[in-house]
Amino acid sequence: MIRTLRYGARAIEGEKTRILQGALDAIRPGRFAAAFDLDGTLLSNKPRQARIVRDFGRERGVEALARCGPEMIVSWDLRDTMRLSGLAAGQIETLYEDLRRYWLDRFFTSEYCKEDEPVRGARDYLGRFVQRGAHVLYVTGRHSGMEAGTLAAFERAGFPLPEIVAPAAPASAATVQLWLKPKLADDDDRWKEICHDRLAAMRGIACAFDNEPTHVNGYKTRFPDAHVVHLDTDYSPRPVEVLPSIPSIVDFHMIER
Repeated sequence: MIRTLRYGARAIEGEKTRILQGALDAIRPGRFAAAFDLDGTLLSNKPRQARIVRDFGRERGVEALARCGPEMIVSWDLRDTMRLSGLAAGQIETLYEDLRRYWLDRFFTSEYCKEDEPVRGARDYLGRFVQRGAHVLYVTGRHSGMEAGTLAAFERAGFPLPEIVAPAAPASAATVQLWLKPKLADDDDRWKEICHDRLAAMRGIACAFDNEPTHVNGYKTRFPDAHVVHLDTDYSPRPVEVLPSIPSIVDFHMIER
């Protein structure tokens, strides 16, 4: 049995355009910052994960894994991917720990994160913010060692490129910024709290988007007047529920009225 979370179950497709428009309309004089997470929000890392599995399969001579595609990435449990690739239970048991170590050594690297693809509608939606004069802030749990691969993925996706990459205090005058945590070992939850402090100092956050329930709840708690949106795409299996006041979407595709 494939063990998957019901990603997307919280989102109501018919409400998506209204939710996205509401975030755009939140941009106004004095409230110009729009914060976007990356993994599972603006970018899908499923192509990255599939490439890792394929490379492992080629190196180990496991043809089924060497054919792995993004559609076989359905959860954060590599055993699910191995099953969908066609491996028998015995093979999964034999290879799982080796694949897991191989995955961990590569997932958080520039070489592999350049494989990431934009979530549907993300490029055009970011463009709408730029047209409104918003400050686009990429606020991510990625570490500074992933900078080059992240920028390569941005270029391929057609995203606005950051004027500043800031693991340290950001320059608030820059209209597009990428906030990376300094080191891989830094705690993601603590890093997002640090970013919230920086956003509070800017005193102008209009909206925020994140896929992780803990982080999206943190935005709403810290900035109750901001238009906070949850991306119901993928997230950690921690038993955290998204606050009822926060709407969910699955992508950024808007239907023109």
